[in-house]
Amino acid sequence: MTEYVTVTADTPHARSNAIKLHGPEGFAGMRKAGRLAAEILDALVPHVVPGVSTQALDDIVRSMTLDAGAVPATLGYRGYTHSSCISINHVVCHGIPSEDRKLKDGDILNVDVTPLLDGWHGDSSRMYLAGDVPIKARRLVDITYECLMLGLEQAKPGNHLGDISHAIQRHAEKHRYGVVRDFCGHGIGQVFHDAPEVVHVGRPGTGPELKPGMIFTVEPMINIGRADVKVLDDGWTAVTRDRSLSAQFEHSIGITEDGCEIFTQSPAGFDRPPY
Repeated sequence: MTEYVTVTADTPHARSNAIKLHGPEGFAGMRKAGRLAAEILDALVPHVVPGVSTQALDDIVRSMTLDAGAVPATLGYRGYTHSSCISINHVVCHGIPSEDRKLKDGDILNVDVTPLLDGWHGDSSRMYLAGDVPIKARRLVDITYECLMLGLEQAKPGNHLGDISHAIQRHAEKHRYGVVRDFCGHGIGQVFHDAPEVVHVGRPGTGPELKPGMIFTVEPMINIGRADVKVLDDGWTAVTRDRSLSAQFEHSIGITEDGCEIFTQSPAGFDRPPY
């Protein structure tokens, strides 16, 4: 049975199996942190061009985060030494920025950022197109964005997490794409990764019921080929086993009385490429 707990000043800032229900203070904190995440992703747009290293993009993320009075939540997380994850082409997630990896014409990439601002985590990722990207790759990016937004249409009180998952899975598989099972969205707020786990495949009416105050991420990873992934020897980088292209979009959201609030929407309107 799913356990819910209303967040108060005494609620421990620690992961638990109970789903936290936040009040106006939590929504206000997430609104600020989410906007910063979106502004950082907006600022990267003119820099995502062939020849730029992924480390240079990570440097921008770190500088903007610190300049805003926040810290990158990934910096030092389980030994991770960068301020973002940058995943190119067949990398599904958790790609490590590098001075040696320079963007090439036709690359598609996901940049995932999580500024920690005033105790709240603004977690979001977005796809970018470097140079002249083939139609097949552009289509994957478009369908992946549509998967996310169709999932969010189901994010409202009385529905269940399975309704979000099913909407994502149905749209992806209609286009004969694979939906990654190995990674999922998660509760978020003052804790980086919290309950519930938000998987991106499922059946309607299953999983925890959505209640006002819930805050979590939805972040489908969609592959042109099979859903299978593997993690490389660096312990972080996840790639498609069949080397097919992968795409991902992520928003942090809060369940309201009549739907959901997207905390990480782009202020500049850069919600889906081309920007």
